Amino acid sequence: MNAPKILVVDDEANIVNLLKAYLEREGYVVYTASDGLAALKAARAYKPDILVLDIMLPGVDGLEVLARLRRESQVYVILLTAKAEETDRVVGLTVGADDYVTKPFSPRELVARIKASLRRMRYATAPMQRDVLLRGRLRIDQGRREVRFDDHLVQLTPTEFDLLVALARYPGMVLSRQQLIEHVWGGDFYGEPRVVDVHVGHVRKKLEAIGGDGLIETVRGVGYRLKDFPNES
Repeated sequence: MNAPKILVVDDEANIVNLLKAYLEREGYVVYTASDGLAALKAARAYKPDILVLDIMLPGVDGLEVLARLRRESQVYVILLTAKAEETDRVVGLTVGADDYVTKPFSPRELVARIKASLRRMRYATAPMQRDVLLRGRLRIDQGRREVRFDDHLVQLTPTEFDLLVALARYPGMVLSRQQLIEHVWGGDFYGEPRVVDVHVGHVRKKLEAIGGDGLIETVRGVGYRLKDFPNES
């Protein structure tokens, strides 16, 4: 099996070198970049499995790098953000980040989160039977990781897909943010439950854009549920 490829982007050389040493010790192939344009070039050239991306970069900042990449790639992105900059974290998630880590952080913690993300990705892409969930006009093919609403293909990131599958497995049942985190990110998730709200919002918006209004319902103070469709498997 080929070693996973990690791209680390930060303009602080000490952070890059430290993460590179930790990740290479785990057997990963590590690429680095120190500015936004170099990050875009490296991501396109090396096609990493995971991108660790600092927001505060010279030239093209991390949020713009993320926005540009999301037009062409579904790479799993972990943002590095300053502890006080909550707005940046929320914007980053809105633009398409899958997770974030606040500075200062423990390299061991970040490596643990990368490991957990890679485990989920391996599970998601492992050969499986064609397990298809039908929910009204919504068709979720887990083998192909493909979602269709009527004849429309719904373009979801890996995290968005996993969230929709979690909801679709229990139609009509309310899942709390913590339950969704455990389904999608696993029990070793270190971030804030708010990340769920942002990603659910993305899925809902994409479904509504093709006529799937009201499929995902918010139960205030509790969590989310997929609309129940009686007599469907």
